[in-house]
Amino acid sequence: MIEVSLSAQNVVKRYGGVVALSDGCLDVESGEVVALIGANGSGKSTLSKIITGVVAPGEGHLLLDGREIHFSSPQGARRMGISAVYQELSLIPDMTVAENIWLTQEPLSWGPRVDTREIQSKTQALLDLFSGTYHETLEPDAPVSSLPPDERQIVEILKALSQEPRLIILDEATSSLDGRQVGRLFELIHDWKASGMGIVFVSHRMDEIMRVADRVTVLRNGESVGTARIEETTEQELVYLMIEMEKAIPRRLDESRAATGGEVRLSVKDLRTNVLQGVDLEVRDGELLGIGGLQGQGQADLLLAIFGAIPFAGTVNLAGEPVHFKHPKQALHHNVAFVPGDRATEGLLLRRSILENFQLPSWAQYGVPLRMRDARQDADRMAGTLSLVMEGLDALVSSLSGGNAQKVVLGKWLLRDPRMLLLNDPTKGVDVGAKGEFYELLAKLQEEGTAILFYSTDDGELLGLCDRVLVLHDGGITAELSGGTLTHADLVTASMGAAQENTV
Repeated sequence: MIEVSLSAQNVVKRYGGVVALSDGCLDVESGEVVALIGANGSGKSTLSKIITGVVAPGEGHLLLDGREIHFSSPQGARRMGISAVYQELSLIPDMTVAENIWLTQEPLSWGPRVDTREIQSKTQALLDLFSGTYHETLEPDAPVSSLPPDERQIVEILKALSQEPRLIILDEATSSLDGRQVGRLFELIHDWKASGMGIVFVSHRMDEIMRVADRVTVLRNGESVGTARIEETTEQELVYLMIEMEKAIPRRLDESRAATGGEVRLSVKDLRTNVLQGVDLEVRDGELLGIGGLQGQGQADLLLAIFGAIPFAGTVNLAGEPVHFKHPKQALHHNVAFVPGDRATEGLLLRRSILENFQLPSWAQYGVPLRMRDARQDADRMAGTLSLVMEGLDALVSSLSGGNAQKVVLGKWLLRDPRMLLLNDPTKGVDVGAKGEFYELLAKLQEEGTAILFYSTDDGELLGLCDRVLVLHDGGITAELSGGTLTHADLVTASMGAAQENTV
């Protein structure tokens, strides 16, 4: 039997002024599964990446088999028997299944020559661990780019397993798997435990945690706040540990505003994508409808589908008229705007001026030749509305701070006077001052009758800004929170898929 003992003690990690971990602690022994849970931003992924050498800790201690260790890279962790399966897959699409699994650890025959026969044999032996749960096209020579998400996830798991780890971290490893595959993974986990392997199981699915874990450690705001044996706790007790019950988040809006009387601007029925499993919702003029849940549950798909950026099935009505946008240009013509959270890759052209970025969706309205004076005046007016701090409109947008850059992302759509605004985690990476200005702007847009569908990974924003919050879990809406049920406890409970006590 293999033996392993890992202890992360008082681990701290800062990114500039942001504290990702303030006191991260985790203990794992041979032959046990420790679930690591917490709400969005609690520090689960940061602690996992520190243990696997992806991220270096700022402070604290990491002990393996009683000896303090310092990993400078994931390779160092793997040499010590620690592997991980992350939700963000590390596979290379243009390479085959076998090439991905054995990358950098290829078995050799003579000298530097790769033993392709042994690679094929070992890969097939690994695939056989999930036999009966995947299509026959999943073979050692299959290109990863040809595989559906669930089979890619299987390959990712097998890649980690090929390293013969003593300790494995499964970070949302079941997120893309179907029921049969999850069942098989749990059977394998049982076998791994029997062999003495230590397993850290990171999951947002409370039913899986209660099913597979021996112990559970809870992170809250970067701090380990409790550990319990699974048979000695309940789902609700774990939810309460995940949140700060004593800190109520004040409502920014009058409760009287929760029941808006505006006309229905957006109606969605049975919306389906590769991720969404049939979503229904309505947003009224002047309403701020929040979308909650842990990351990766279909929130981005919902917004992108409505905006025409990804294919979908289902019914969408805008101001009472049926629409089925197949391209964002069609959405723009119907006064629908989309603000992404990743401004660097989705929202801005970093090597272009602030003026050009402001007017990206709107140049056509200034005619040919361009009425540049009008375009500049409109951009300058929007910069004033947003209190944009800049050298001038001709400065590169990359010269702006994070908060000011995000104002440009928002402002370029506000120049089109949208009646339906889709927001995808828009304050991510934005400082507190800029967030406050953003909140005030949202309130003003509501007063003007703009309908807003707002996804945020910040539970405080959802609770403090939104009239209602729909919670997504595994591609479906598990709860609608409003009034007395719009609380942190109910939000986290629904996000984890745990039993709701007071949800309407």
